[in-house]
Amino acid sequence: MTKSEENQKVSWLKMWWPALVWALVISGFSTHLFTAENTGHVIVPILHWLFPSLPLATLEFMHHIIRKCAHFTEYFILSLLILRGIRAGRHGARLAWAVLAIVIVAAYASLDEFHQSFVPGRTPAVRDVLIDTSGGAAAQAVAALFALWVNVREERNSAREGTPEKPGA
Repeated sequence: MTKSEENQKVSWLKMWWPALVWALVISGFSTHLFTAENTGHVIVPILHWLFPSLPLATLEFMHHIIRKCAHFTEYFILSLLILRGIRAGRHGARLAWAVLAIVIVAAYASLDEFHQSFVPGRTPAVRDVLIDTSGGAAAQAVAALFALWVNVREERNSAREGTPEKPGA
């Protein structure tokens, strides 16, 4: 193996390891340990402690919403980490990078739901794939807005540096 090939492998791993680790974390959340019943044993009592006057049905609904928000958040983070790997240290933003990140997120979400079909106490749901993919798409929108903001700031700063100061200012 040449030095250049070795550097490319190290660079690839350096850019992709966070996404790979996070994907493993998501897979861990898809095990029997994180069924709605198991998380309900923890989350519902906490919600009851925070909101003692709410009926059980409302607390269970809040638990459901928390679980769906967790789906969205998990894949929001995964999408940003995938974008990091795709960019591979390059600057700027490309629509193709964002689309590829969203496609990878949707594929991983689909695989994750398929995996859940084999886990006792878990059921696959197309709705969850849509929530997961929405989280990935939202992350790409936020990343694009951030890139736009940075671009505008840099242009503004370079315009200030290029214009002479007015006397008396």
